Amino acid sequence: MKLLSTDIKNNVLKSVIRLLGERKAEIIAANKEDLEAFTKEDQAMYDRLVADDKKVDGMINSVREVMEQEDPVGQVISEVNRDNGLNIINKTAPFGTIMIIYESRPDVTVEAAVLAFKANNKILLKGGKEAIRSNEVLVDIWHQALKENELPVDWVQLLKLNRTQTQEFLKNPPQKIDLIVPRGGERLIAFVKEHAECPVLVSGRGNNFIYVDRTADWDESIKVILNAKTDKISACNALDKILIDKHIPELEKKLVHLQKSLHKFNVSLLVDEQVQETLKNEPLIPEESTWYEEFLALKACIGLVENEDEAIDKINQYSGGHSSGIMTNDLTKAIGFMEQVDSGAVYHNASTRFTDGGQMGVGAELAISTDKLHHRGPLGLKQLVTNKYYVFGTGQVRV
Repeated sequence: MKLLSTDIKNNVLKSVIRLLGERKAEIIAANKEDLEAFTKEDQAMYDRLVADDKKVDGMINSVREVMEQEDPVGQVISEVNRDNGLNIINKTAPFGTIMIIYESRPDVTVEAAVLAFKANNKILLKGGKEAIRSNEVLVDIWHQALKENELPVDWVQLLKLNRTQTQEFLKNPPQKIDLIVPRGGERLIAFVKEHAECPVLVSGRGNNFIYVDRTADWDESIKVILNAKTDKISACNALDKILIDKHIPELEKKLVHLQKSLHKFNVSLLVDEQVQETLKNEPLIPEESTWYEEFLALKACIGLVENEDEAIDKINQYSGGHSSGIMTNDLTKAIGFMEQVDSGAVYHNASTRFTDGGQMGVGAELAISTDKLHHRGPLGLKQLVTNKYYVFGTGQVRV
C-alpha cells in the first residue's frame, strides 16, 4: 500500500471518530440483533459480543488515543557510518497486509483497524458470524471515512467467510498477507496455525497463575485473587490457577477463607489432593490436562506447592505464557520469580487483569501476544511495524 502522510492518516481517524458518534444508535441497534440471535450458553463470548453505549464510547476513545500517538512509520532505529563511506539507517516500516481472525468483540473491529491503518498497514478483518451485523456497520463507517478523505476502501476489509472458506483462504490467499493474528481460544489458534501459509502471531490464550508465598499479606492476596478471577471472566488476563505455599502460616484457616471468598462470587473450585484434605467437599482436579485449560468461566483450580521453585516449574509447564503473579513480602523472592517465570507479563502483589494495552500505557491493542517473535505482550501501535535498512552510498563496491 502507498505510504500515507501522518496528516492524511489522522484526518481519516478524525472522520472515524465523528462517524462513530453520529452512527452510535445504528451500531447499538445492529449489535442488539446480534445479541438476540446469540444463545447465552457461552457467557464469556456473550459478554465480549456486547457493544452498548459505553463500548462505543470506548471505541471512540481508542481511535482518538491512536490518532494522538506519534506515527510509528519511518522512525530511525539506528544509524551507522561505515569506514567505506556508506551511511546505513535502519527505520521502521509497515508490514503491508495484516489479517486478524477473532471471535465476538465488535470493538476489536475498530481497534484492529485503527492500529493497522495508523501504522500504514492494510487490514483484513475476519470476525465471528455472531457479530456480523455489528461488524458490517463498523466497517461501513471505516469505508465512509476513507471515501471522505479520497482513499480506497480496501485499506479496511471485512471477510465474510465460513470455516471451510476460511481454511481455503489461509491455504491459498488471493492476495499477499504478511502477518496473521488469531485472537481467541485455543481451537481458533490451532486452526489458524494448521492452515496458514504465512507468519502467525499467537495471542489470546490465558490460563494465568498466581502463587501465594508464605510471607504474603493474606488479605491483600485475597483482594488480588478475587479481582483477577472475577472482574471479567471473558478476558484473556483473568486468573484460572491458584498455587499456595504449603508452609504458609495457618494454612487450613486460609484455605477455608479463600474457598468462602471465591464462593461468594459463585466461583466453582477444583482442588488437588492436599487441598482436599481441608476443603473436603470440593472436587478433585480430574486430570493433568485440566492444568493446561483456560476456563473463561467462574471456575478456578487451587493447589499446594512446596516453595516458589515448585510454583515456577508448575507455571512454566502448564500456563499459557500470558500473565503470572506472585504474592509475597519478600522482594528477593519476587524478583527471582519474575525473572524465571516464562510469561509475557509477570506481577508482584498485583492482579493479572492489568495485562492490557491501555493499562500498560501502550494504548489501544491489536491483541496480547504470547509469542516471543517479534513481540510479546500488548500489540500496540509501535509493535505493528517491521524495519527496513536504508543504505546511502557514493558508488561503493564490495571487494
